[in-house]
Amino acid sequence: MMKHATTGRRRVLVVGLGISGITTALRLQRLGWEPVILERAAGRRRGGYAVALFGTGVASATRLGVLDAVGNRLGPPIRTFEVDRSGRRREGMGVPDLPGGPRLVLRGDIENALFSALPPAVEIRFATSPVAIDQDEHGVDVTMLDAATGATARERFDLVIGADGLRSTVRRLVFGPHAAFLRPMHYMIGACVLRGALDGHATSDGLVMAEAGRSAWVFPFVDHAPTVLFSYRVEDVAAQLRRPAIESVRAAFGPAPAGPILSRLFADYAAADERLFDSVEQVCMDRWHRGRVVLLGDAAWCLTLYSGMGASTGMAGGELLGDMLARHPDDLPRALAAWEAKLRPFVVSLQRSATTMRQFFTPSGELPRLLRAAFVRLSSSPLAPVLQRLLRPGGLTERDIVAA
Repeated sequence: MMKHATTGRRRVLVVGLGISGITTALRLQRLGWEPVILERAAGRRRGGYAVALFGTGVASATRLGVLDAVGNRLGPPIRTFEVDRSGRRREGMGVPDLPGGPRLVLRGDIENALFSALPPAVEIRFATSPVAIDQDEHGVDVTMLDAATGATARERFDLVIGADGLRSTVRRLVFGPHAAFLRPMHYMIGACVLRGALDGHATSDGLVMAEAGRSAWVFPFVDHAPTVLFSYRVEDVAAQLRRPAIESVRAAFGPAPAGPILSRLFADYAAADERLFDSVEQVCMDRWHRGRVVLLGDAAWCLTLYSGMGASTGMAGGELLGDMLARHPDDLPRALAAWEAKLRPFVVSLQRSATTMRQFFTPSGELPRLLRAAFVRLSSSPLAPVLQRLLRPGGLTERDIVAA
């Protein structure tokens, strides 16, 4: 591989300053690579919505030395209630109750912990995106656009990592148009941080309102305002995106009266400084690397939030890539092939389970809603251990994808 003329280190371009991108840059920097990170936004994101960190992610965070900084916003007071529009409630089952004892944090908690571990010397270029990628057997030439100045620059790297999300620019430039790889699930999601606890509830109370074809989840924390997740089934995604997010969300839960809980959730979502609103898609690809360009995280496989494993797998994938590059330091094709062969069975398993877990988050119709309700009631019965095994995210563990 070529080395930088000044530092003598191999250069890697990481596109995307999210969990997968920062993890990969951190892991490769510790291996002796020289990372350059591009981020299309003008600055770092803050806060974010709720993220579950399961065993795979906890193990990666531990090995990277950032687990304590990530923290855990769950605690003994956490309870989950199933609620209806009138406000009636009963004991329920939420993400904190899933097997594996997941940590529940904000996306920003993970990103901040990883970002703080990056050495100051790692170069980060905000408001910058790749506009052309050309490669040969010896390296990759990348043309980058600085959106703030309109200037372009062309630089050469040993490796390019596309960790730039569901609608990845790197994937489009190197592998083809988005339509070739996105698999619609015909659901929409909306999320934000609430102003505070709902009336009659503590911030440590989780709420689930699951109706046929739609649901609203309030994720609880012991030391932070809760977050809300709206999820609903649609046929025409484009129509949802043509109007303001709050209008689409309100319409999805109509025409019945919203009631006190939904009304408060709608109001907070409409007033939020930052909110998420998007369609739910999986990314399905025959391969995640081409030559010296590699895709990671949502850009490569997008598990969707229904799997609960997006953050964990993004971290594990970046860490494993570093492991394979360390094992085959002078044979990049072999390292990338080994990385993909080891990771793919785990990812495929999680993509399949996301379809089942989607019914747990948002039942697609009345019968699935009734089945879900029965499932939740049984979760407090002697059958709970069997039910928990059915809900375990993925059939593999971190040992299957990271162990040497």
